[in-house]
Amino acid sequence: MANTFQSFSLRTTPEKFYIEACDDGSVDVLAIDRVSTEMTLTVRQDVPASAETRPICGLMGTIRLVAGMYLVVITKKRKVGDLLGHAVWKALDFDVISYKKTILHLTDNQMQDNKTFLSMINSMLHADGFYFATDYDLTHTLQRLANTSPEFQEMSLLERADQRFVWNGHLLREFIAQPELHMFVFPVVHGFITVKSSCISGKVFEWSVISRRSCFRAGVRYYVRGIDSEGHAANYVETEQIVQYNGAKASFVQTRGSIPFYWSQRPNLRYKPKPQISKTVNHLDGFQRHFDSQIILYGRQVTLNLINQKGSEKPLELAFDNMVTNLGNGLIKYIAFDFHKECSHMRWHRLQILLDMVAEMQDDFGYFLVDADGKVLLNQEGTFRSNCMDCLDRTNVIQSLLARRSLQSQLQRMGVLHIGQRIEEQTDFEKMYKNAWADNADACAKQYAGTGALKTDFTRTGKRTHWGLLMDGWNSMIRYYKNNFSDGFRQDSIDLFLGNYAVDEADWTTPLRDPKDWKFLTLPIIMVVAFSMCIICLLMAGDTWAETLAYVLFWGTASAVTGGLILFYGRDFVDAPKLVQKEKLD
Repeated sequence: MANTFQSFSLRTTPEKFYIEACDDGSVDVLAIDRVSTEMTLTVRQDVPASAETRPICGLMGTIRLVAGMYLVVITKKRKVGDLLGHAVWKALDFDVISYKKTILHLTDNQMQDNKTFLSMINSMLHADGFYFATDYDLTHTLQRLANTSPEFQEMSLLERADQRFVWNGHLLREFIAQPELHMFVFPVVHGFITVKSSCISGKVFEWSVISRRSCFRAGVRYYVRGIDSEGHAANYVETEQIVQYNGAKASFVQTRGSIPFYWSQRPNLRYKPKPQISKTVNHLDGFQRHFDSQIILYGRQVTLNLINQKGSEKPLELAFDNMVTNLGNGLIKYIAFDFHKECSHMRWHRLQILLDMVAEMQDDFGYFLVDADGKVLLNQEGTFRSNCMDCLDRTNVIQSLLARRSLQSQLQRMGVLHIGQRIEEQTDFEKMYKNAWADNADACAKQYAGTGALKTDFTRTGKRTHWGLLMDGWNSMIRYYKNNFSDGFRQDSIDLFLGNYAVDEADWTTPLRDPKDWKFLTLPIIMVVAFSMCIICLLMAGDTWAETLAYVLFWGTASAVTGGLILFYGRDFVDAPKLVQKEKLD
């Protein structure tokens, strides 16, 4: 494999950026013309001595905004650990540097728009969870890497990467066409990675969890649901658990993704907006595309649908069941498990019902295993595709339990656990295992819903607690606020970063100014005034109780009616995306 360079310096002159490879023995320099934007390969001797120099950790790529091109660099990183002998890094800080030395050529409105776009890019860059490696392909599972051709092995990291998980793909579009520059860039994944050195009965092994979020149909909780016409599911995450012991390696892969047909759940100020299933499209086409790709990539599919089987979620469960039946593909098995009903009143031990239900299928799927000599002993023959409404809280609980069951089998096969030994009995490892999966839950939840995950008290401790319920309530309140009043900006940031929306500085018409109609300011002001008057009338009673009651009823009614109107026109009051027009589902 053609590795990328590991350390860099950014040397800047008024005319050019020079990205200098600082690896031992390297003299290569990437030169970027700040006027023509041309990128060429040169050598260290060609860099002017007057160039301003600073160390950087890597290149995210380039992006065009209203003011022109910008260079995006990683300025700070932290080592996560060594995955199979390769250093894995988490990108912590970034810098977005303009090619242009001034933005005085812009109008005031253009300057403001450029500032907004820059804040979007910075918001996305600091959405915790960007990881990279310079000499290992983080975008592929162990099983995919083991089943590749010699030609694939010779490709650069950029060429061979699974495009579903390359989050800086749009930023690297200028580099892809120039193979000689591939040594200066690497794919960056988004999600969660932990690498732990563990010990059971004196036997030391490496244990890792990698969650790769898909950049296809990426977005935030309520604005991106279901699938697109290509069959890409919202909040799709591939999670791989890896074990290495005495040179042998094992991996177990699971996926999660939004219910794979056309549905929406747009925010409208209500705590839980009602899901809407589209009545105008052929669901089965996208549904089939989704599962065709899953079967090609992972083999047989068991879909674990964890949503409620009553109330507003029931139509989604029925539609999912009907589509699997209508598709008639024997490689897809559908299992519905009403998580909230089964585990109500703190009866979390009832999750064992689902584990027992799928145990035979999990044993049949197996896991990937390769010995110390590189010989493949086992392949994973299928995956569990789990979902709830958000594919976060309930999904993560189930995935952690399935992963533990697979790990039990792997550690026994590799000789770490003796027959009869249980992971649950290994106190130190069990604590580390639970915390790592809870951290995975929090990372995925923050990236999609804006807060840490719910139900992580169970994942961390193995039991549901009253403190956990209280924290779930707090996180739910924060989610409500963010989903209604800040997620439009977050969705725009993702669309801009991934290239779903491209800025054309030559033909610039702003989509950022979305004038609100009279309701946006008038109704909240009336409601606040009416509610305040109601309180004042209660505190400053009139001459008679009848007079006081009349005033309170009048202002109270005015407040309630205005509040009702705000809820009725709820979609006019939420922060909606402006850059990309999302699907309107009937």
